[in-house]
Amino acid sequence: MANFHPLPRPLCAALAAALLAAPAAAQVPTADTALTIYSTTRPGGVPADQYRPAPGGYPSLAGRDVPGYAVIRQQRRLELDSGLNRIDFRDVAAYIDPTTVTFESLTAPDTTRVIEQNFRFDLVSADKLLDRYIDQIVTVDQVAGDRVTSITGRLLSTAGALVLQSDDGRIHAVRSYQNVHFHDLPGGLITRPTLVWDVAAERAGTHDARIGYQTAGLTWWADYNLVFREGADANSGAADVHAWVSVLNRSGASFDDARLKLIAGDVNRAEPAQPRVMRALEAASVAQDAAGFDERSFFEFHLYTLGRTTTLPGDSTKQIELFPKAADVPVRKKLVYYGLAPHYGTFGGPATDRDYGLPMNTKVDVYLELDNRAEAGLGVPLPAGRLRVSQLDPADSTLEFIGEDVIDHTPKDETVRIRLGSAFDVVGERRQTAFRLERDAERMEESIEIRVRNHKTAPVEVLVREVLFRWTTSEILESSHDWERDDARTVHFPVTVPADGEVTVRYTVRYTW
Repeated sequence: MANFHPLPRPLCAALAAALLAAPAAAQVPTADTALTIYSTTRPGGVPADQYRPAPGGYPSLAGRDVPGYAVIRQQRRLELDSGLNRIDFRDVAAYIDPTTVTFESLTAPDTTRVIEQNFRFDLVSADKLLDRYIDQIVTVDQVAGDRVTSITGRLLSTAGALVLQSDDGRIHAVRSYQNVHFHDLPGGLITRPTLVWDVAAERAGTHDARIGYQTAGLTWWADYNLVFREGADANSGAADVHAWVSVLNRSGASFDDARLKLIAGDVNRAEPAQPRVMRALEAASVAQDAAGFDERSFFEFHLYTLGRTTTLPGDSTKQIELFPKAADVPVRKKLVYYGLAPHYGTFGGPATDRDYGLPMNTKVDVYLELDNRAEAGLGVPLPAGRLRVSQLDPADSTLEFIGEDVIDHTPKDETVRIRLGSAFDVVGERRQTAFRLERDAERMEESIEIRVRNHKTAPVEVLVREVLFRWTTSEILESSHDWERDDARTVHFPVTVPADGEVTVRYTVRYTW
């Protein structure tokens, strides 16, 4: 194989001209295209550089790294003769899995079948084109100063240099050249990945054929944008909720007027190496006059049917509205103080070290909560995705970004919690005030004091979260505030901290084993 670095521009032009002039197999326009896109990405897990085309042309190598794959279904009209037919099926995705290809004649399914299939992926390049001209006549232009000289002869080799034999029998080794002229075009140029079928048909004429295959390089995820407005107090407000589906296509193919369905849920698929969790964006027959997605239950998942076709260009990201804007959804602002830093747990026995768990976190986390209910303006199953929150600045009526989080698949009538960051004017402090260990009695007691200070000019509600981490069996003996048990190991102390004030929570817990 010849090694040309850099590739001369005129050779590129000659290559392009050769490809344009090469005879191509007759292609019938696609009558129908449908996609099923499976995503293996976590919400918000697709980096921004995946949104951009990779340099260096087609197909994009980055498509192999896209966390997902797709099932493509296309219907085409073919002209078949009675007997054996050779069909070149082009415009397939660059990352097609040829072992998944299916072919079916809808016109004569019982008397039409594929007896052999080839997937040709050795795409033409300048080096490969030159190799195709071995033993053929070419003309090579060389530049020496302001002079251009040409050598015409039979191409003998491309290894290290172009070796030509002219009509007079002389051998020329050309290591530096400006252009190559090809006098004839070789057959079989493959400019795109191509499926080649040997199809046996009894019925001659026009056949409607359905083709399906799997390909890498496609994925999807959900994106949500919330515009938050504070209410009359510091603990409530409302939000406008916008929902979008983002589809990333790095498969090396474009899909025009494709029909889509979105299946939201954790769909299991057996992989050769390991099982993985995925979501699906699947093809569907839908009414063409519908505006957006229509949602319904499908098996144990949720199906969002797009009421129109859409085009997915190659090397692109497309956003499609998941549902119309939900306006004025009631929102609660929650401040949560979790004083342990980091999280502590038991490891095979009681944590009897007095100082274990004393490192302190002072940050108070900020959450927004909204109910996914019809009476609140939502009430639709929400696919997993990234949720970004902005707030209107009344000073100049501009939207300012205030945080983002990811949500899991959320059914209707459930609560959505969004962590936005840490409060600036509310801080916490946690310390141990007493500790007693009785090994013979197999019990210990610990007293904890939590202080929450509010430097705002309005009172705030804070949920003090405590994990009873020292052992699995625990009992709160006394407490300064009412508390509620969230689970076997977690308790919450809801408190209201006055403006420019402080609240102190004290409790004593006993562990037994």
